[in-house]
Amino acid sequence: MTDKARARKLADRIQVVVAETLDRRIKDPRLGFVTITDARVTGDLREATVFYTVYGDDEARAASAAALESAKGVLRSEVGRQTGVRHTPSLAFVADALPDNARTIEDLLDKARAKDAEVRQVSTGKTYAGEADPYRKPEDDDEAEAAEAEAEAEAEAEDKGETAE
Repeated sequence: MTDKARARKLADRIQVVVAETLDRRIKDPRLGFVTITDARVTGDLREATVFYTVYGDDEARAASAAALESAKGVLRSEVGRQTGVRHTPSLAFVADALPDNARTIEDLLDKARAKDAEVRQVSTGKTYAGEADPYRKPEDDDEAEAAEAEAEAEAEAEDKGETAE
């Protein structure tokens, strides 16, 4: 096993090498607008997983996946040549789920915005059931203490008045 820092550095280098090689050397017409988003290497540096996204529809994604599979040998050779490791890792290409996740999050945010607009529309012109600010403030506490002290003083006065009679 190697350390995680070395595996991460190799993964970063593989990501760059694969992206540059796809841009410069691979001339497959099936290859669409591919972006290499991430690469991960196992702890023993034997296998590398390369994540990619494709701009376009499902047909473009399928064609690009086939092109990447057919170019796997050339890409692995280039990775071995440029990284200089003893054993060149085997490459596996995985379509990144990032665009799908982003689309889902955007849909959820749109629903939340619509609900907020609906609540805002319903609440227009409405008033609070109680006071506008239901929380007690320090000056309210002072007033309450003064009223309480006054009530106690009145109660004492009444007690004194009753005993005097």
